[in-house]
Amino acid sequence: MGIITDTKIIKKIKDALEEIRPFLEGDGGDIHFIELTDDWVVKVKLVGACSSCDISMMTLKNGVEVVIKKAVPQVKEVIEVS
Repeated sequence: MGIITDTKIIKKIKDALEEIRPFLEGDGGDIHFIELTDDWVVKVKLVGACSSCDISMMTLKNGVEVVIKKAVPQVKEVIEVS
């Protein structure tokens, strides 16, 4: 499995993360972009309070994934890596 390195696509994903970052920081957490696989899966790492939050998966799917898919419709899924 390869990694997509297209800088325009990566920038769109990172910009989407910047949109949601203030909400995560408000709860004492943050998110880091790790990579975009060649099958259009975005890998992120939740840190701080977000890494241990009970609703972090809901935040990831209903918040982060929605914002990223809006910015880059080709994205199939957003997953967390630890």
